[in-house]
Amino acid sequence: MNSKIRVENVRLVGDNVEVGVYPTKEALAIADGQGLDLVEISPKADPPVCKVMDYKKFLYEQKKREKVLKAKASKVVVKEIRFGPQTDDHDYEFKKKHAEKFLQEGAKLKAFVFFKGRSIVFKEQGQILLLRLAQDLEDLGKVEQMPKLEGKRMTMFISPKKSK
Repeated sequence: MNSKIRVENVRLVGDNVEVGVYPTKEALAIADGQGLDLVEISPKADPPVCKVMDYKKFLYEQKKREKVLKAKASKVVVKEIRFGPQTDDHDYEFKKKHAEKFLQEGAKLKAFVFFKGRSIVFKEQGQILLLRLAQDLEDLGKVEQMPKLEGKRMTMFISPKKSK
């Protein structure tokens, strides 16, 4: 940028500038005359390409663009639903409605069965419960991870299907 450009000749581009090859001192004088900066944009070219622009404004615009892109990026939300190994039908239906709502909102669902004390004996019941949930929600989401026992929890992940 500006006086840090150490080559003899540069190809000059930019608004209100006649495109061509200029000595570096003359290119700097043209940029100063317009109250702008001389910025090297392609140092590997022969001769290097420099552009006459307001560098601070360019940086500001770039930060603004990145901020907009970051805001548009989708954030993955994971909602959890907890069951016991002997969850009743009514409780199951109640939690299933919540799961449907979460998947329709586009959130991932983490359903887990928590085994307390000696209830770990009923591992099969927990697995049956989670598979039943997956089957009931198959039109809204797809199973990302099948039921897996980790310590006192059996966990299953369901991600929402893309709506067309």
